[in-house]
Amino acid sequence: MEQQDKRRVAVFCAYAVALHGVERLIPSPVPWLRFGFANIITIVIIVIYGLRSGLILTIIRVTVGSILFGTFLGPAYVLSLAGGVFSTMVMGTVHKILPTTFSPFGLSLFGAITHSGVQVIIAYFLFINSFYAIAVITPVIMLFSTLTGALNGVASVFLLKQLQNSSTFVQNTV
Repeated sequence: MEQQDKRRVAVFCAYAVALHGVERLIPSPVPWLRFGFANIITIVIIVIYGLRSGLILTIIRVTVGSILFGTFLGPAYVLSLAGGVFSTMVMGTVHKILPTTFSPFGLSLFGAITHSGVQVIIAYFLFINSFYAIAVITPVIMLFSTLTGALNGVASVFLLKQLQNSSTFVQNTV
């Protein structure tokens, strides 16, 4: 990766942390349900720069965000990091293996479902340990993640089109 691309990824990391912060200002009906707006940036990075850059962005975003908001090394950090890393790996792998089959919208849905599924599994084994509680909340979480994954997918398609039309990103056309 060229130095200029590293700078761009760093700027995208800053955008992702900012989106993460803005999202925390939006009230949530359930404490751990979030829109995942920062995942828009993750999808863009995966499509433009690949899986490795996507993983770097995810780890930086989750870690810096958790330090800023006081959740570092707590349950929220563990759940967010596990969900983020696994969903980024799934999106990056799907994009690498089937680059023309799934659009950023499809990648976003893969990521959203993976993120929530991993979080449910981790929450069950580390924190909740009640099958009944997991069975009750999982459909709500999966429905919400599908809806937010679709919303973020539309946003990532729009952002990628804007970047393609930008003279700054002409050499990195997706």
